[in-house]
Amino acid sequence: MSAAKKFYLGTGRRKTSVARVRITEGTGKILINHRELADFFPVVQDQGYVVGPLNLLDMRNRLDVFVNVNGGGHTGQAGATLQGVARALKNMFGPEPTPPAEGEGEVVETTESGMHKKLRDSGFLTRDSRMKERKKYGRKGARRSFQFSKR
Repeated sequence: MSAAKKFYLGTGRRKTSVARVRITEGTGKILINHRELADFFPVVQDQGYVVGPLNLLDMRNRLDVFVNVNGGGHTGQAGATLQGVARALKNMFGPEPTPPAEGEGEVVETTESGMHKKLRDSGFLTRDSRMKERKKYGRKGARRSFQFSKR
């Protein structure tokens, strides 16, 4: 009987999409809603979003990624998956180190904080807050008006 695998979780959001990500040590398999990466995201740009954090940390062939994503469209789901993978990697490599208190020595740079800093500087941990603007009353859409007629 083999030992239970340790999973690291991360949640990503983009527009109206939500991605729940689990990563574990493995061979580089990526499954999104029980489908292969290239099958679920046929557009190369969306595939690049998903593997971006893994390529940044050189973990592409060392980790298995399992994603459940729902809501929104393809781009929103890819963006949500990107943030979820980055957050799961952050959880995997430990919390961000806290700075020392007054009078103590310097903070020691560890590999864990280096991973967190790489992910943060690349923008993978930041949620893209742009959402669709709501439709306003008396208008055709959010800003578009009906055609004006003088007579």
